[in-house]
Amino acid sequence: MQEFTVGEAGDGPYGITTGPDGNLWCTLVHAGRIARLTPAGDVTLFDLDNRAAGPSVIVAGPDGALWFARFQDGRIGRITVDGELSSVAVPSPYGLAFTPDGALWSTELNADRVWRTPPGGGDPAPLDLGTSAAMPSMLAAGADGAVWCTLNQGNAIARVDAPAVFALPTPGAAPVGIDAAPDGTAWFVEIGAGQVGRITPGGHIEEYPLADRAARPHAIVADPAGGCWFTEWAGNRLGHISADGTAIRSFDLPAPGSEPHGLTIGPDGAVWVALEVGRVIRFSDPGA
Repeated sequence: MQEFTVGEAGDGPYGITTGPDGNLWCTLVHAGRIARLTPAGDVTLFDLDNRAAGPSVIVAGPDGALWFARFQDGRIGRITVDGELSSVAVPSPYGLAFTPDGALWSTELNADRVWRTPPGGGDPAPLDLGTSAAMPSMLAAGADGAVWCTLNQGNAIARVDAPAVFALPTPGAAPVGIDAAPDGTAWFVEIGAGQVGRITPGGHIEEYPLADRAARPHAIVADPAGGCWFTEWAGNRLGHISADGTAIRSFDLPAPGSEPHGLTIGPDGAVWVALEVGRVIRFSDPGA
């Protein structure tokens, strides 16, 4: 594993994604900053207009810019690859995902709603999930137009476009991260149960327990082979599950207490992970 220092002490790298420019883009949740990290490790920092904005999840948009949730001040931010910043008001955004039609979906963490911003801009519109205190968290959009959402306190997965809500088999599983796979399924992690899950377009759910059930898996990203990488926040590890769910591997992070959160497949094919302690790691799978 390679480690890169990103930002200043306490800035808190949180979300990370691969940009259209071939760089890694990372939110610094405690500093109100966005970091651009080249594959070689060069870092450029961009300050938001509100340093208490709490930037969290970040995704690449179809317009060639990066979009990120500003949870603390109720806005969704946009940054171009040249560092030009703008934002739009959306209540309590956390999870973000673009659908193939170019619409931006966001979860409202403190309400039972998601929001859809039309392609090319326009006013965001709310969609009620029909749940109560479910805490919609992360979002994933499939190539087929499906929009998946984890309901952390509702212990369920919602298919927003259907709409439908699918209860998880394990009580108190508390799903957080989710990502769509090429085969139309969606993978998710259960931070409360120490499991990885998969849901089919029709709502069939399979769960795969980790060796360390107290690992508190947080974020997940699909890989090109059909499997997934995920962060083990409490276990201080990076994990991988095979496409058929039969093989789960884990890799210890270099330093204790790293607090791994978001992760992405980089332009080089390696896995890049944001560590809240102030670093980003690059990991090349020895089994690839």
